[in-house]
Amino acid sequence: MYEIVTKRELAANIYLIEVAAEDVAKKAKPGQFVILRLNEKGERVPLTIAGLDLENGTVAVAFHAVGRSTKKLAKMKEGDSIHDLVGPLGNPTEIAKFGRILCVAGGVWCAPLRFIVQALRDKGNEIVIVAAGRTKDTLVFEKELKELSDEFYVATDDGSKGHKGLDFLKDLLKTQKFDHAMAMGQVVLLQTVTEITRAHNLKTMVTLASIMVDGMGMCGACRVTVAGETKFACMDGPEFDGHQVDFEELIRRQRVYLPEERMASMLYEKLGGMKRG
Repeated sequence: MYEIVTKRELAANIYLIEVAAEDVAKKAKPGQFVILRLNEKGERVPLTIAGLDLENGTVAVAFHAVGRSTKKLAKMKEGDSIHDLVGPLGNPTEIAKFGRILCVAGGVWCAPLRFIVQALRDKGNEIVIVAAGRTKDTLVFEKELKELSDEFYVATDDGSKGHKGLDFLKDLLKTQKFDHAMAMGQVVLLQTVTEITRAHNLKTMVTLASIMVDGMGMCGACRVTVAGETKFACMDGPEFDGHQVDFEELIRRQRVYLPEERMASMLYEKLGGMKRG
């Protein structure tokens, strides 16, 4: 059992928790993920690591409570325990001296981005960060990311704060030189960023949160097409060169179980949440 040591709400339905998992904390690196299971019959939920506390042996993860399992997790309190937590999984982010780096993250993904940016800054990189969200109310970790950046921008889909959408990146890339880029967020955001950077031949690494089951390369559920080849996000990723990813195929795969996910979430709410499991 893995105890929830701390829990805080970053924005509406977006949470950050620290879980006691000393063995995982000792081995984990930025860009890797864990898979947790709330109870013996629960689904396996992959979450990218958002931070480590080696002294206290904890691993931090952020999540958006939109599905049945994440809504159940959101109702758990400090002191409650998670049944399983497996990790670290996946390959870590390449932490090297690139030069000037453009980092874009949307919503809940700003939490793991901070963990990665901290490591990149330690290598002496210059960091330009774009924190994105659907609205100003879905923005998280603005203060923390701004403190780590040399330049900081905000973008919202509806224009309620900062730039409206990500089109401003086109002008940014015309006037500034970058040596590397990375993006974390929903597939649509990843696709948008890579389409913009492609015109400037700017290598852009993207974190793919494709459908996963075991997270160890056995089930094949997380397969994606990269440079015309089938890859497993859990074993070969989760980061890939975004210019080589078949995003249209990935979007179709992400939508396969959408009706079932929505039905499970609706039934969970209708039956009274935790009281009915």
